[in-house]
Amino acid sequence: MEFGIFTIGDVTTDPTNGTTPTEAERIKATVTIAKHAEEAGLDVFATGQHHNPPFVAPANPPVLLANIAAQTERIQLSTATTLITTTDPVRIAEDYSYLQHLAGGRVDLTMGRGNTGPVYPWFGKDIRQGIPLAVENYNLLYRLWREKNLDWDGNFRAPLNSFTVTPWPLDEVPPFVWHGSIRSPEIAEQAAYYGDGFFHNNIFWPTSHTARMVNLYRQRYEYYGHGRADQAFVGLGGQVFMDKDSQEAKRRFRPYFDNAPVYGHGPSMEDFTEQTPLTVGSPQEVIERYAGFRDWAGDYQRQLFLVDHAGLPLKTVLEQIDMLGEQVVPELRKEFAAGRPADIPDAPTHEWLVARQRDGSAPVPGGAPGSRAHEDRLAAEEAERAKADPGTA
Repeated sequence: MEFGIFTIGDVTTDPTNGTTPTEAERIKATVTIAKHAEEAGLDVFATGQHHNPPFVAPANPPVLLANIAAQTERIQLSTATTLITTTDPVRIAEDYSYLQHLAGGRVDLTMGRGNTGPVYPWFGKDIRQGIPLAVENYNLLYRLWREKNLDWDGNFRAPLNSFTVTPWPLDEVPPFVWHGSIRSPEIAEQAAYYGDGFFHNNIFWPTSHTARMVNLYRQRYEYYGHGRADQAFVGLGGQVFMDKDSQEAKRRFRPYFDNAPVYGHGPSMEDFTEQTPLTVGSPQEVIERYAGFRDWAGDYQRQLFLVDHAGLPLKTVLEQIDMLGEQVVPELRKEFAAGRPADIPDAPTHEWLVARQRDGSAPVPGGAPGSRAHEDRLAAEEAERAKADPGTA
């Protein structure tokens, strides 16, 4: 079980004193946060990708992650997310292969469509084509990391003729991919089809919705022959603010919550914490709440926390990371390890992926969702159901 943090890189005025960090200060603080996460014993640091204010999360995440890789030794570097819809798959393939070499393999990606409408036309895309873009672009990326001298033709970019990614993935093994989605079953299906991970960043959503998405992905993962449903790779988002007791945590965090650029000026903090994973309280309250995620998500592989949002000063963010590393994560590790079946995999590492490929167990899909091969498979399923129960035809 991996525990880590992610950032969306917002530049937000601190509502308690009116100070606003410069872009340079926020960027440098992000590097400090990532390094401190490793020092605190956390497993993962992930960054979002944005092209618009008030965010300075990198438009090209490998730039930030390569800088962090050079200053760390152990922590896994990831994205939350890589915009598969508005970023050229060829660029993604080459940039992350390069980063993979620089970081010694401790890199993975979370693919996402993005939820900022104006970004699409800036890159010549139509948000109404978000799902088809995600499907086609990921299929191309998947092939770019596995086929040399690739000939390819699609609907959303220029054709490729005898193209080979440079550099080729480290040890001939691509980075592991998580597919991030909040509300689209098509993306859960895509993750299951390829045998990839599914990351539900559920910081805005009730448990009932997230559980349905996770269960859909697990069922389809098993259907596609990658393993049992309970062996699928699941990651979840979360958000916490902690202090010695609940009252003090709420007092300190309330002004940040009320003025947050994403959810401020909306539901009360109490309503929001009741409906979403946001937990404002003592470390013990965080432990108890997040340990309960296993009841509805099953044994999962990755839990990431948002801790630097809404104008929180760097000193406070580092204190939150220390509490995670010293008080919360050690107890959650024990909770999630207790009773966990031995054949439930941990989050994939580069070494695990290399070993899997060498022993020949890596799955090889026969057609991407949205492709003719996939449509043929779905048609065959329907035919089998009709044969078994003519009344459904």
